[in-house]
Amino acid sequence: MSDGISMICGFLGGTIIAVGSGYKVFPHPKPEKIYNRLSDAKWFLALRWCDSLSTPAGIITNTGEFSFYNQIVLEMGEEKFIPQKYRQDIFAQCLPLKPDETVTYDLISCDRILEIRALSIDSRYGKVALVRELERESDTV
Repeated sequence: MSDGISMICGFLGGTIIAVGSGYKVFPHPKPEKIYNRLSDAKWFLALRWCDSLSTPAGIITNTGEFSFYNQIVLEMGEEKFIPQKYRQDIFAQCLPLKPDETVTYDLISCDRILEIRALSIDSRYGKVALVRELERESDTV
């Protein structure tokens, strides 16, 4: 089979191109990298999306655990970003959403407003919740 392009799609600010031998992702630090599975290409872009943000962000699975979080969360601590007791509820917020739909979640106890984005990365495992902190709009006088 040749490496001809058979599919192109956008995903979280990146592009996935199906070639005969797998999936290429752009932009990528190694443009020659080929992923064997579409879910691996999506996962790379989800991680890159979290890492590119200037606010705390992470990925929560159906078990209510972080499967990934960015450097900001690493430095502040995952419990400070989103306490464990709220994570399962946060994940539940993404269940009724279509992929890439978002909802906001007011985490009053931590004075944070979160954006929850439903994502389907791998059909074998169901949805994950991409969560990022939104900056509060300052009150203007």
